[in-house]
Amino acid sequence: MERQELPELDDPWMLVAFEGWNDAADAATGVIDHLIEWWDAELIGELDPEDYYDFQVNRPHVGPDAHGDRIITWPTTRFYVARPAGADRDILLVRGIEPNMRWRQFVEELIGVADLTGVQMVVTLGALLADTPHTRPIPVSGTTSDPLLSTSLHLEESTYEGPTGINGVFADTCVSSEIPSASLWAAVPHYVGQPPCPKATLALLGQLEDVLEVSVPLGDLVEASKAWERGVEELASEDSEIAEYVEALEQARDTSELPEATGDAIAREFERYLKRRSRDSDT
Repeated sequence: MERQELPELDDPWMLVAFEGWNDAADAATGVIDHLIEWWDAELIGELDPEDYYDFQVNRPHVGPDAHGDRIITWPTTRFYVARPAGADRDILLVRGIEPNMRWRQFVEELIGVADLTGVQMVVTLGALLADTPHTRPIPVSGTTSDPLLSTSLHLEESTYEGPTGINGVFADTCVSSEIPSASLWAAVPHYVGQPPCPKATLALLGQLEDVLEVSVPLGDLVEASKAWERGVEELASEDSEIAEYVEALEQARDTSELPEATGDAIAREFERYLKRRSRDSDT
């Protein structure tokens, strides 16, 4: 990794998201982008893109820098450090692109960074397209292969079988490297899967708050989420087939959800609200 001088980190956790197959509607990388901004994260290094990316697939961008000089920005994976207010640990934010080649070498580099910075826990973020209505809360599933984490963080033990992306490969490498890890996935309505989807990003942030046990500033995400939902409503109202399909998804979702689960979700959201209110009153 090409890096600046690494700061000494306090009991750090690593949060990871990659563009591509693991990132429907840019919802997962949207979380990292949001945290980089609101936690005023510091860039500390990046991977050499020559080793992992096909530049005909992920092309570099040319444009002005902060001083107005024209530069080329290469597609790669970058590392940031944040020190959230009210948290008892530092956070290492990893924002990248799913590599085109050398996946095993790629994840070994990530593990090397985790070892070098003393990472105690890895949380990968992802988003997938699913049969879920935009009018209901975005489902977020949390999984882990660690039975102790499953109990302490109230996550499901991973039972997925099938094709996997770089998130899955990295999580598996964490297990073999004895680094505790968990994965959070948001389900994005497949009929509006184009980015962005602030409602899915907001849902992931809410679940992440529970895992980190720290309040996260939401900024304009709440209003952006409402605006996104209004926009989808307008599109659905103009197409009777989509409107009927959404209604069928709503009925299926409402039938499958137990009252107890809905009550638990409301209670968790109220707890988050109280934490944010307490934090805001202290500042």
